[in-house]
Amino acid sequence: MQEKRKKEQSKINKVISFISWFVSILVSLSVGAGMATRTLNLEILFIPTIITVITGWIVIVGTILSIILKFFE
Repeated sequence: MQEKRKKEQSKINKVISFISWFVSILVSLSVGAGMATRTLNLEILFIPTIITVITGWIVIVGTILSIILKFFE
C-alpha cells in the first residue's frame, strides 16, 4: 500500500514539475519578446533601449536553448 502511494506521489510530482517548467518557458518567451520588440521598455529606469532589446534577445535565445537541452536530458 505504501509503495503504491509513493508511485502516485511520484507521478503527481512529475506532472507538477512539468507544468511549472512549461509556464516558466512561456513567461520567459513573453518577457523576452516584449523586450526585443520594445513593448516592454525600461527607459523609465534610465536604461537605453538598445540594452533592453539585446537583453530581450538573450532571454529568447537562452530559453530556446534550455528547451533544446531539456529534450536531450
